[in-house]
Amino acid sequence: MKSKFKLFRVLFLLFLVISCSNEISDNFKDDVLEKAYQDVISKKTKLIPVEVTKSNAKKIYVHYMPWFFNLEHDGYWGQHWTMTNKNPNLMDANRKREIASHYYPLIGPYSSNDNDLQEYHLLLMKLSGIDGVIFDWYGSRDVNDYNALKSSTESFIEEIEDVGLEFAIMYEDKTAQYLGTQEKSSTIINNAIMDLQYIQDTYFTSDNYIKINDSELLFLFGPNCITDPLDWETIISQLNSPPFIMSLWEARDRLGQYGSGEFSWVDSNHMTTLSNYYEYSIQNNVQTVGGVYPGFNDFYYEGGWRSTTDYDWVVHNYGVEVLDETLALTDAYPVEFIQLITWNDFGEGTMVEPTNEFGFSFLEQIQAYTGVTYTTDDLQLPYRLYLLRKKYKNDNRLQVILDRVYQSIFMLDLAHAEILLSTLEKKYSI
Repeated sequence: MKSKFKLFRVLFLLFLVISCSNEISDNFKDDVLEKAYQDVISKKTKLIPVEVTKSNAKKIYVHYMPWFFNLEHDGYWGQHWTMTNKNPNLMDANRKREIASHYYPLIGPYSSNDNDLQEYHLLLMKLSGIDGVIFDWYGSRDVNDYNALKSSTESFIEEIEDVGLEFAIMYEDKTAQYLGTQEKSSTIINNAIMDLQYIQDTYFTSDNYIKINDSELLFLFGPNCITDPLDWETIISQLNSPPFIMSLWEARDRLGQYGSGEFSWVDSNHMTTLSNYYEYSIQNNVQTVGGVYPGFNDFYYEGGWRSTTDYDWVVHNYGVEVLDETLALTDAYPVEFIQLITWNDFGEGTMVEPTNEFGFSFLEQIQAYTGVTYTTDDLQLPYRLYLLRKKYKNDNRLQVILDRVYQSIFMLDLAHAEILLSTLEKKYSI
């Protein structure tokens, strides 16, 4: 009888210890989360973005497509998820949506206007050692979907300034040939002037805009439409001062005296074309931006944007092999800096953002190249933040705490971000 009573007492004490331990643990969780909540609403935390330390001093910027729209955020599926024949409302047994790409974003098809998406992308870039973003930009006028793309770009810029990255604009001059609803009498040259003046007044004014030799850096994809140097004399003369203009490879002569340099791109002959171009740039004393990409596999024929396969070509990924090759080539030649082609062109299959097919492998390789001290586990932090944002989008208090997680990551206080995320995941049994 005594032995049974003793056993009962031991079990009871053990129960009390466990209960107290759980209560202490729950109280700790609540205290941690309450402090995070109060930090945000009282604005106690001084939000100063911390610069990432890299052992590789070469600047690396990523080409970014701001042209995605989804049903949840925008009320419709944009053409870059659908092309002519795909319906993202259709899902397979794994809840994977039907999209116009050979590859699938890890977070699913998203909206470029979504603040949660912007946080996720920019934090991943920062933890990878990427220095900034080059926005693919189509113009300032009300033509096609240009206004929507412009709005997406501008919604990113405030986030970029928060996180502490830089940015620049890549203008596609072919867009100047399209007339807007109020521009029936305008000319291509006037449209280009209007677009560049908008870039100057809206983007060049940011402290985070990329500069070279104290001049704002402007990329031109081409020029392919306006090819007479005299026309560019007219256009540039309408700006306050000439920007530092980088044209597409072997196109700077079309800009006359304003052709400051060139950038390389993706080609069907892959390494042969890249190597030959870098040799050309040396022989002709061209300041050059190195082009780095993980592969190329467009969806244009399958998506109905091309009627024949005559122009199809593929640069196969083979894991990170192509990314490694193109990175190594930029070390073999005197390139000014690197452009990653691209962050998220799913239509052409050149994306380095995390996907179902490649996971975080491309960003891990970029981390190794830039020489940051961060790891795959660190890259998971923005991903975990995004998942919580979406799962509990209607929980206002939790969203404030997640604001604190976001702040911790861009200030590189990753230990604090991990504590908050782990605490939330346990509390919500994720």
